Amino acid sequence: MTDLIQNIEFFLADRGIYMLSIILMAIGVYGMIACGNYMKKLMCMNIMQVAVIFFFLTFGQKDGATLPVTLGELSSPDAYINPVPHALMLTAIVVSLGITGVGLALLMRIKDIYGTIEENEITGGKKK
Repeated sequence: MTDLIQNIEFFLADRGIYMLSIILMAIGVYGMIACGNYMKKLMCMNIMQVAVIFFFLTFGQKDGATLPVTLGELSSPDAYINPVPHALMLTAIVVSLGITGVGLALLMRIKDIYGTIEENEITGGKKK
């Protein structure tokens, strides 16, 4: 039994960020399916975006690697962290903010037109 616990502790210590990404993605998917409020759906979509960003950033990490800034001597490329996933995720963060802003603007228009942001009331065709 203690070997099992030690193996679980080792797995979580070594790959905990993957578990966090999976849990966040599951929360986001569940919220998108289960929630009837469009604001909550937008928040769950943001949670899923954060999960994807966490997941991709873990691929850019290496044990014992340093930042890809050369000061002086040039060493092996294996000694550096890959900067491409970090640059791509900066772009993903900007896109996520843009999507959230447009989503909030659309929610304001939906609220003005229908008087609510509840999905079941809007799909019923009731206008303000």
